[in-house]
Amino acid sequence: MGKVTGFLELDRQDRKYRPAADRIRNFKEFVIPLPDQTLKDQAGRCMDCGIPFCHDVKGLKGCPVNNQIPDWNDLVYRGDWEKASLDLHSTNNFPEFTGRICPAPCEASCTLNIIDNPVTIKSIECAIVDKAWTNNWIAPKYPEISTGKKIAVVGSGPAGLAASQQLVRAGHEVHLFEKNEKFGGLLRYGIPDFKMEKFHIDRRIEQMRLEGVIFHNNITVGKNTDMKEMVNDHDAVILSGGAEKPRDLPIEGRQLNGVHFAMDFLPQQNRRVGKEKIKNIDPILATNKHVIVIGGGDTGSDCIGTSIRQGALSVTQLEIMPTPPDKENKLTTWPNWPLKMRTSSSQEEGANREFSVLTQKFNGSDDKIQSLTCIKVNEKFEPINGTEFNIKADLVLLAMGFISPMIDNLTRDLNIKHDSRNNVLANERDYKTNHEKVWAAGDMRRGQSLVVWAIREGRQCAHEVDKALMGKSTLPR
Repeated sequence: MGKVTGFLELDRQDRKYRPAADRIRNFKEFVIPLPDQTLKDQAGRCMDCGIPFCHDVKGLKGCPVNNQIPDWNDLVYRGDWEKASLDLHSTNNFPEFTGRICPAPCEASCTLNIIDNPVTIKSIECAIVDKAWTNNWIAPKYPEISTGKKIAVVGSGPAGLAASQQLVRAGHEVHLFEKNEKFGGLLRYGIPDFKMEKFHIDRRIEQMRLEGVIFHNNITVGKNTDMKEMVNDHDAVILSGGAEKPRDLPIEGRQLNGVHFAMDFLPQQNRRVGKEKIKNIDPILATNKHVIVIGGGDTGSDCIGTSIRQGALSVTQLEIMPTPPDKENKLTTWPNWPLKMRTSSSQEEGANREFSVLTQKFNGSDDKIQSLTCIKVNEKFEPINGTEFNIKADLVLLAMGFISPMIDNLTRDLNIKHDSRNNVLANERDYKTNHEKVWAAGDMRRGQSLVVWAIREGRQCAHEVDKALMGKSTLPR
């Protein structure tokens, strides 16, 4: 693939960031695209490696949507960008999303990652789809037939969007329901605009609208709309909402003003940037505050970048896990996703990071947070006596992950079963719940996960629904 000796002759080059001093002044994307010639050279580094572990090979998860990475790398190397776009879209409905916010497990499993020089797959993917939009190669795909079947999709995040687009292209009448004013789910209300500006979502919504998807906003299914009626009015229903129930920290002082869940904080800023009204909610702002972010994952990182842009005096991130190693042991981890020290663009902008820290108490007066009492823990997460310390805090953001979707209103009346983690119970083979007309996909089924996994599940669920309704399906799985 690409240039036969490219990986020997060319070093890895990836996208750079605009200087932190410039980018923290606004909420715009700040990744600098690579020139076309550089991208062609980087695509030429893709090896004819026999087994492309960047795919999903025997359970080793490189790319969950099974992107044909060596194929479109070869097309980019040869300058056939339009055909590369067709290849890319054959497995991924929304590569501009994954090209911006996916952590790129494909690069971790690249054969060249054995020597820490993987192909710049994510940057090439993003460049292909951006060039396709610029050149008007992306257009609505109209169904050739009308099946007369009517399908409801609940939740317009990546799983719901992918399922809806696949099913409308198969000729079904698709109704997509969203509780918020705008569509996109956590892509819009959770992912900061500096990581992905929302016009990327708007373009896809317009494409899908032209293809025939019927969008319904400001409707909370199970509250504004009865689930039994929805099932009766449709031939199939797909539950594809997010895993939005956050993990709490129920310690002394939790009730103090200034202690908030990350997902109460981040969507407010999305709405400000999108010029939406924040209705009946007190504003949560980091301006002129000492901010503590509890949790070391992507959501915590998003809180850091947002707080810095809002003008925080300081931002400190606390993580109960130990400091990860600087490098992984390739012999025991590759081609799987490795545990190693990673520093996000937001963390680079000025956050203090503390590992092996347990928060014991929120301290305050007049019902306002003032500080945290913390202690260091050992490898078994046991407190180490004598390591207690206090840290000043005007705003605390809890970003410790999500434990389940909020589904009681969706599932109670239909007696839909849940798994042990309170997700909707459905397997990865046919995505079917115990109700004959209800399927589930994405975080609502699998729990908190990546955007790329949600897209995969939405596509595969669409195939299964189409097959169940029509007896067979030509949709890819």
